[in-house]
Amino acid sequence: MNEAKTVEYVDIPRYMGTWYEIAKFPQWFEKGLVGVTANYTLLPNGKVRVINSGYIKDFNGKLKVANGKAKVVDKKTNAKLKVSFFWPFYGDYWILELGKDYEYAVVGDNSRKYLWILSRTTQMEETLYNELLARIKSKGFDIIKLEKNQQKAVSHRDGVR
Repeated sequence: MNEAKTVEYVDIPRYMGTWYEIAKFPQWFEKGLVGVTANYTLLPNGKVRVINSGYIKDFNGKLKVANGKAKVVDKKTNAKLKVSFFWPFYGDYWILELGKDYEYAVVGDNSRKYLWILSRTTQMEETLYNELLARIKSKGFDIIKLEKNQQKAVSHRDGVR
């Protein structure tokens, strides 16, 4: 199978901030979690602090937090990173799709065992979601394995826009 194609370029500072998990390939480390978010912070040494969190079973459940770090391994595109939550083990984090306004991202790896659809908002328009599915499938990912993640609907009153 061909190597999974990443986006041409990622502006790392612009990529930082909070992302909401819209869908994913199920993984043991996320089993039973809802409201999963990933928060990225650029560190002075150029690495990225990664904080993933989600609620166990439902939104009243205990918040589970995983702290990790990431480093860019392809300086030409900034689209290939290595992420570690359990030193010294690193996993591939390849940015496969990215909205022109950084409003969504699709992250996976070359083995096609990992895949996440992320959004800057808790919900994603169905049309966009379906367009992403078609593109992901064309990259050789088995979209049948995708599982949507439940997110709290956040109103503008809550301060999120």
